[in-house]
Amino acid sequence: MHTPSTTTEPLHNFLGGRAVPAHGRGRLPLIDPATEEPYGEIPLSDAADVDAAVAAAAAAFPEWRDTTPAQRQLALFRIADEMAERAEEFADLESRDTGKPRATLVADEIEQSIDQLRFFAGAARSLEGRAAAEYVAGHTSFVRREPIGVIAQVTPWNYPLNMAVWKIAPALAAGNTVVLKPAEATPLTTLLLAEIVARHTPPGVFNVVLGDRDTGAALIAHPVPQMVAITGSVRAGMAVARSAADDVKRVHLELGGKAPALVFADAALDRAVEGIVAGAFFNAGQDCTAATRVLVHASKHDELVAALVARARTHARTGGP
Repeated sequence: MHTPSTTTEPLHNFLGGRAVPAHGRGRLPLIDPATEEPYGEIPLSDAADVDAAVAAAAAAFPEWRDTTPAQRQLALFRIADEMAERAEEFADLESRDTGKPRATLVADEIEQSIDQLRFFAGAARSLEGRAAAEYVAGHTSFVRREPIGVIAQVTPWNYPLNMAVWKIAPALAAGNTVVLKPAEATPLTTLLLAEIVARHTPPGVFNVVLGDRDTGAALIAHPVPQMVAITGSVRAGMAVARSAADDVKRVHLELGGKAPALVFADAALDRAVEGIVAGAFFNAGQDCTAATRVLVHASKHDELVAALVARARTHARTGGP
């Protein structure tokens, strides 16, 4: 994938198996979190771009729907294998987009994404149907699971590649096609993933449309997708649910919250402190499940607070974890 080095060269959407310039004329700079310098641009895709992306997914759906589970499994395994071969490239792009330390990205996130693809590759051949017995003489009722169709997806900026894989892998394994809008600040690994997917699936099975929240809203409100899936805030989830209700789309919402750390009366305080710190500050605290509060048994309260204060002072003095 060609990554632009200046803001004069915008990225393109990925539709129908190839990079396609956006119809929308707006541009948004990509900012390096480490230097706060711009290093590229994305287009602000408009309704015409969303239409084109959805049309590509809809055109690909009949062929992908009719593949066998074994064929879909093999495609996902091949995608995972190519991701493994290009793990260092994925890590370079993810670090540039997110500002995360490059040294740990392959082990912490890229390998997880590869494993997730392989998990859903196995799940592709484990889809079940259920017999429902004979409710009318001479007839047997049964439940048959079928692909939904085109699925609209929106992913966040804190784990761009992980979230994209979590979204697309089960959808593709089940025979659906996808249009995904990544967070406007972190599109690079999603675009590289799309290039790899396109080499192992029919054109249009996985499409990426770039843009801001207006682009995402247009995708979610589009009449063709039969399901929408997002990871985001509770407020965003409420807006998606309202939009999806207009034409009774299915929804899958992964929403941030206020995850508590629980400390019971018999807790080992040194281990509790370690767990609270890790839970609160992993990934710089930018995590849906970050421990944003502590619920502690009254008998442990003062001792735990003292231990946490001591840990914070040590960190301030030494710069350690």
